[in-house]
Amino acid sequence: MPIPKKIKTYLDKQNIDYEEIAHKTVYTAYDAALTLKKELKEIAKNLIVKADNTYALVIVPADKRLDLNKIKKALKAKKISIPDEKVIVRVLKIKPGAVSSFGKLHKLEILVDKAMTGTKKAIFSTGSLSDSVLIKVKDFIQMEEAKMADIAMKGGYKIPKATKKKMIKVKNKVASKKKVSIKKKPVAKKVNKKPVKKVVKKKVAKKKKI
Repeated sequence: MPIPKKIKTYLDKQNIDYEEIAHKTVYTAYDAALTLKKELKEIAKNLIVKADNTYALVIVPADKRLDLNKIKKALKAKKISIPDEKVIVRVLKIKPGAVSSFGKLHKLEILVDKAMTGTKKAIFSTGSLSDSVLIKVKDFIQMEEAKMADIAMKGGYKIPKATKKKMIKVKNKVASKKKVSIKKKPVAKKVNKKPVKKVVKKKVAKKKKI
């Protein structure tokens, strides 16, 4: 299933490089990291916050969590809160869970944590649970005219060590299979060449004696 038409049209107009990524249904940034085999810092986690009487879209790496006090300061608000999903659906006129990373489409001010610049490319939400996009972070910040600020702190999602080991084992198995297939080819060639060379040498020797 392709990314939402509205998102694709928007991205095509921006004249930037992006990669559409289809995947199984995911509900969190953590699930996206495991499914796409990406580091948490490469997954953009977006949330809606209410600053006084307006709403804003904030984005932080999935390995960090929001610091509401820092967001309050960055947005110069007196009061900051995270609205209920029902409120978000009503205010933005979208389906539940359909908030994308593109604040301009939602007509929202967008605030990005400075830590996002620590990775060259990141996975951003399209508002679809089964389709995302890979974009250069600098391109995303520029096209969204995002405000950069220190708005996150440690304590986000963490991938268990056991899960990381399983991912490494899978990669090693794939690599070992490739090595085995490469070794078999030259052996077959050597076996075919030997009998041909011996027959030729014997015929030449008999002719010389006559």
